[in-house]
Amino acid sequence: MGIEQIHIAPRSPWQNSYVERVIGSVRRECLNHVIVFNDNHLRRLLKDYFRYYHESRTHLSLNKDAPERRAIQSNKSERIIQIAQVGGLHHRYERRTA
Repeated sequence: MGIEQIHIAPRSPWQNSYVERVIGSVRRECLNHVIVFNDNHLRRLLKDYFRYYHESRTHLSLNKDAPERRAIQSNKSERIIQIAQVGGLHHRYERRTA
């Protein structure tokens, strides 16, 4: 296929914009709001954040849907419940019947 690996220069974030975007999102939406105690705590936080990022967080490029599509909920359900994610840092809201 003729594909070659190209190494980026150190301290050159403009050369890998996709990685910089993900790192910026993780920092702004997760790590700037918590105190990390140890490496196990950091791994758990990142695992929870990435689950939230792929299952619940809306993305403008996906027409305000999540990468893992969710079913559209009916307006007939009368109660809206709050589901805490990433240790309560973010929330997802769903309609449930009473």
